[in-house]
Amino acid sequence: MVNFIVDHREDKKILRELAKEGIDYERKQLGVADFLIQSKSSGEEITVAIERKTLQDFVNSIIDKRLLVQLAELRQKYTVAVLIVEGEENIYRLRNIHPNAIRGMFVTIAIDFQIPIVRTLNPRDTIMVLKNISERLTRSRKPLTVYTKRKPLTLEEQRMYVLESLPGVGPVLAKNLLEGFGSVGKVLNASEGELQKVEKLGPKKASNIRKVLD
Repeated sequence: MVNFIVDHREDKKILRELAKEGIDYERKQLGVADFLIQSKSSGEEITVAIERKTLQDFVNSIIDKRLLVQLAELRQKYTVAVLIVEGEENIYRLRNIHPNAIRGMFVTIAIDFQIPIVRTLNPRDTIMVLKNISERLTRSRKPLTVYTKRKPLTLEEQRMYVLESLPGVGPVLAKNLLEGFGSVGKVLNASEGELQKVEKLGPKKASNIRKVLD
């Protein structure tokens, strides 16, 4: 179950797009944020607070310095904060403000405030993003990990992996060692002289291998 709350000051274009998508919402006076999307997952209540700025609003709020105050309140008050910057214009030509000031603000929001920034083209695009957020909150979420599960190595691959860890041994030489000795254990127990009998394995490599193993 998702509760969708819209600030009472939002314009009619936004309300029309909400109606088109059949999204039920409640209008309230929100002290900060333009939209709240609330959901319960595994007994935990999650509120995503979204601040919507048109490109012109965004640039103006950099100049009058109110943007960072708004975002600080947003970050402190709600579980998750998102900034939507809406519009198709060239943001660097809207006001007489140095491009680096705009770039710096984007970086400050993303890095210092740790608030994700989503760019949308128009009110409809904005509503589609909000719809995606609400749908995401209704699905069960697994903890994220930066590690992907790898397919387990076959026995042959594991043998090759062990032998390729020896100095100077690549895939071809590892294969020759396995074919010559029949098992990893026999390779590891072989003397220098026995190792040298393997194709492409000279005295120097044989000596280095024994040094590592011994």
